[in-house]
Amino acid sequence: MCLAEFPPTLRRGKDGAIPEGNKLRPIVRELVHGARRIRGRSELRAGRIASLTPLSAHFGLDRGTPIDRYYIEKFLLDQSGDIRGVALEIVDSTYSKRFGGDQVTTQHVADINDDNPSATIVGDISDPKILPDQAFDCIVLTQTLHLIYDLKGVVRQLRRALKPGGVLLVTAPGITPARPAKDYRWYWSLTPDSLQRLLAEAFDPANVQIHSYGNLFAATAFLHGAALEEIDTGRLDPVDPAFPVIVAGRAVA
Repeated sequence: MCLAEFPPTLRRGKDGAIPEGNKLRPIVRELVHGARRIRGRSELRAGRIASLTPLSAHFGLDRGTPIDRYYIEKFLLDQSGDIRGVALEIVDSTYSKRFGGDQVTTQHVADINDDNPSATIVGDISDPKILPDQAFDCIVLTQTLHLIYDLKGVVRQLRRALKPGGVLLVTAPGITPARPAKDYRWYWSLTPDSLQRLLAEAFDPANVQIHSYGNLFAATAFLHGAALEEIDTGRLDPVDPAFPVIVAGRAVA
């Protein structure tokens, strides 16, 4: 296993200062420390990969851009033609504006919290009373399903809220750190199979497409909290179904 493409790291001295000569130390030394052959087997020496503490406790956000966003944005870029008309997004409209642009004629934002000034819909979207019937041409639902316990219920409500021919674009965590906060709980991580079955129970299975993103390198880097700016992004593109960092789905009503 070679993790030499991981980012530089900053080692601090005993006084907490960063020694000048260590500012560009290759992070491979923290992640692996190399491997050696013992009795015909490769033994991974203690290092970053064996650490009990990640580089970041915030998905890499405090170091740069979280790695999972590379895949989320790749999926939305590929499906950008679907982000149009009356669009709904959760918490804010960042992705609808970025990938839909002028195709979006009316923008709605849903949030469970009533203190969000951008929210046009307030409440739990798994509640049948919250989303209007057949109101949206597109729903952009990124990294939200895992925070809702009633997965089947929320997908039914999303399906009901789409106009005929409307599109649900959804992403969900696969292999990921789970960071519960005081104001929400983290219930799920999904696989391509589970997302496929979940969407196919509410939509015509023929209208459901599933995408998986990630590989061993990406999963390892993400679990350790490395940021996108710190790694060779070319290493993120190969897809290994055994290591889904992000799963995504497109479902047409």
